[in-house]
Amino acid sequence: MTSYSARRTPVQRGTAAWSAILPGQPAPVALDGDRTADFAVVGGGFAGLSAAQRLRELNPGARIVVLEAGRLAEGASGRNSGFMIDLPHELTSDDYSGGGDDRAIIALNRKAIGFARGVVEEFGIDRNFFDPAGKINGAASDTADALNRSYAKHLDELGEANQILDAKAMTEVTGSRHYTSGVYTPGTVMLQPAGYIRGFGEGLRRAGIEVYEATPVTSMAQQGKAWVITTPRGRLAAGKVILANNGHLESFGFAQNRLMHVFLYASMTAELDSAALARLGGQPRWGVTPSDPMGTTMRRIDTGQGGNRIITRTCATFEPGMEPTEATLQRTAKVHREKFETRFPQLQGARMEHTWAGHLCLSKNGVSVMKELDQGLYAACVCNGLGTARSTLTGIGAADLASGTQSDVTHHFATEAQPTKLPPKPFSTIGANIYLRYKEWRAAKE
Repeated sequence: MTSYSARRTPVQRGTAAWSAILPGQPAPVALDGDRTADFAVVGGGFAGLSAAQRLRELNPGARIVVLEAGRLAEGASGRNSGFMIDLPHELTSDDYSGGGDDRAIIALNRKAIGFARGVVEEFGIDRNFFDPAGKINGAASDTADALNRSYAKHLDELGEANQILDAKAMTEVTGSRHYTSGVYTPGTVMLQPAGYIRGFGEGLRRAGIEVYEATPVTSMAQQGKAWVITTPRGRLAAGKVILANNGHLESFGFAQNRLMHVFLYASMTAELDSAALARLGGQPRWGVTPSDPMGTTMRRIDTGQGGNRIITRTCATFEPGMEPTEATLQRTAKVHREKFETRFPQLQGARMEHTWAGHLCLSKNGVSVMKELDQGLYAACVCNGLGTARSTLTGIGAADLASGTQSDVTHHFATEAQPTKLPPKPFSTIGANIYLRYKEWRAAKE
């Protein structure tokens, strides 16, 4: 009998702010007792819910169950910056330019965005939570401006729309005089990620999908033609299982010493009052990614997305144990304050209401793990820092595989190599954190 046990379950640090600023959710319903299903999906984030929706499309009448260890939108899916990006966004490069077939990647990213748009339309999700507003790559130095222009040139070569913004235009958008230039690209969707994920989960429930929360999977065992999944309060026997738990794929023994567990940190202001908004100026909604991938991401939202607030995201740590410390959270909160006040001196003293850590899972060679792991057991994992779009794609692809369907998504992931091995510990941990701190230092005021 083949079996897999979880060595760890998710641990979160800080508040899942995107969820906290929305109205409260009903109490979670956990799996209680024994159930059966045709398909089980482990993980209720972008990958897991997308997998459930795709399974529903391909298998009418099938019994589909989603098992989420925590609450919907309070894991990694509610701890990102909410950028659903269509263009190459390679975090390990100097200027986001991709290293492969960028046109194919763009087409796949837009497929993910189209899929998400269909979810929004079918389930009546608030359009404020899925805003096709585009985003800006911001630059604050001559070096960064050169990176931006390199990126813009690459986009021109691909025939992709982009617009160079000067310092005045950047101030008009953001209210900040920090930026010297920017590159606007129109294809990014700005999510309220918790609102989207919550609405997605509610829509699946209305459509007959069983979505259980507070239900961590502790083990799985193959018994005959079924996989028996054990949770703290019940068991689920399913014909096929999709692991959509990103880095926690490794917790079940897969891809060991091949996955890089990186945490990014962010802080969100309390709601800005009318006087602060008047001092700030600028537009009510915008998102700025840094020209240097290791710089600082900034985003402003308005009442339709949870209040007039600004989000600052910067700092990264490599955590092979998948659990950052409280001390690291406090250290990064101080950095966020400095970055925020450098950009918005007119808002000095504004209170930061929430600070959190968000788990990314990357591979050294930039590949995901979307494949059949064992008979009837599939993976939709390893987002490589592009969780909203890439995880949506891996979820679609795993559902296609589990349904016996071949597609452009399955073909793409089938051609990828497996994640390359990492150096032995502790060298990988020490080296990765030194490298991340160096990259942050080099990014300077970006």
